[in-house]
Amino acid sequence: MISKQPTDGIQPGLLEVPSLTNLPEWAAFENAARLSPIHVHSLRLINAAGIDLDISGQSSSPALTQATKALLAARQFNAMRDRLLSGGMVNATEERAAWHTALRAPAPIDDVAAERLRLNDFIRQADSERRWRNIVHIGIGGSDWGVRLAVSAFGYAGTWRKVHFVANIDGHAIQGGLAGFDPHDTLIVLASKSFTTAETLQNGQRALEWLKAAGVQQPYEQVVAITARPEVARQWGVPDAHIFKFWDWVGGRFSLWSAVSLTSALAVSADVVAGMQAGAAAMDAHFAHAPIAQNAPIQMAIAGIVNRSVLGYGSLNIAPYDFRLANLVPYIQQLEMESLGKSINLDGKAVGAATGPAVWGMPGTDAQHTFFQWLHQGSDGAPVDFIVCEQADHGWPEHHQSLLANCLAQREALLKGKTYEQALQECLADGMPQEKAEWLAKHRVHAGGRPSNLIVLPRLSPYTLGALLALYEHKVFVQGVVWGINPFDQWGVEYGKVLAKGIASELSGKTAVDETHDASTAHWIHKFVDHRSN
Repeated sequence: MISKQPTDGIQPGLLEVPSLTNLPEWAAFENAARLSPIHVHSLRLINAAGIDLDISGQSSSPALTQATKALLAARQFNAMRDRLLSGGMVNATEERAAWHTALRAPAPIDDVAAERLRLNDFIRQADSERRWRNIVHIGIGGSDWGVRLAVSAFGYAGTWRKVHFVANIDGHAIQGGLAGFDPHDTLIVLASKSFTTAETLQNGQRALEWLKAAGVQQPYEQVVAITARPEVARQWGVPDAHIFKFWDWVGGRFSLWSAVSLTSALAVSADVVAGMQAGAAAMDAHFAHAPIAQNAPIQMAIAGIVNRSVLGYGSLNIAPYDFRLANLVPYIQQLEMESLGKSINLDGKAVGAATGPAVWGMPGTDAQHTFFQWLHQGSDGAPVDFIVCEQADHGWPEHHQSLLANCLAQREALLKGKTYEQALQECLADGMPQEKAEWLAKHRVHAGGRPSNLIVLPRLSPYTLGALLALYEHKVFVQGVVWGINPFDQWGVEYGKVLAKGIASELSGKTAVDETHDASTAHWIHKFVDHRSN
């Protein structure tokens, strides 16, 4: 159940997190994981919110199952999950809830329902008047990737509105984002939780100047702000009717579920946004109620912990076998790496085990011609999440059959591998001389036993994409609980932002160069300042 308002305060003892490696339950889990093989002849399948998760390619054993239950109990997982879903304070370092699930609830709290109604009214009016054939969406990180994903997934064949995304502070980004658009029929969407994000505000200023230079009489009437600080957007000049809010308890990388989805709704329809919210809500319900053994986010999380913290895999490959999901990779990359790129637990002590892996990838079959060689025969390898749709939405069944075949074949090759004896017999069957066959066979050996998940969507719909994104969100939360870290802050990124402000001031000549810089940084600041002066 979702409570009416986020709760405050920390339940005594709930966030007291001893180092993982000090727990006897962790020692038992680690031992069970090392002794649990991948059973290539056993099928392990979970259905969650209409998505099939095949975890047959992960380590498993009765001992690991029992150790998992004990470890989750030791980490007070049930209580932490309840706090997450009820709006309790799970982001301890910033003293906030992480209540993004409230944004997609079928019967949301009053504030969320009211803002959803305002947003839909705005969209209906714009659509009925056929206004704004062009949209420039300006945001970065969580204010960009989710919207970009939704538009590319459901507008890949084109829509009547054209959308350009501008995220980077590089001036070429905003120059390209404005190019080719009619300023008089362009809506500028500024998405920033704090409305102080340097990249977003600088790019927004350039867009505003572009509108004014074109003679737009009321430029702010063509600007929308989406933020948790409406008063700041109001000071910037955006009219109240064009300010849509979300809340402090919505982390930036979960803001897709908020009014940040305005651009998605204008580009590919409000029905798409509503469908994604419904799919995510269904996954929320599954996560809340399914038993551990049949709980998709929990099982994905545990497999990831085994692969990272026990087996030592340093990265996770995302391989969506769907052209429309190209932007899923950076979306998950931000979700996982910004959330789990931590090594200190909530007690301020070292976790004691390897945490969040590097996340990378690209769509299959392009990936097969780029880095799959490394996955198959490289010295390190990486677990792979294969994602595919059972049904295509185009009219060429032979294309989809080939896509499915490639996905299944690559996964099977990673699982089963190829022994020297098998490779030798293949070479001999090709008519090679014995000596050459014995030599070449060594180059054709695949180690096999490389872990993977197969995630099968019945088809790519707003509902299934929403469920898929929520699956990864909850997976990340479970891993944060087990590792004892806070997956909802990002202090490392914040430190870099602070340093950048100081260096920017030095480069502009407003302040003297700080002599405490390291030698390399000081050298380049002086060089760039000299270049600007000349």
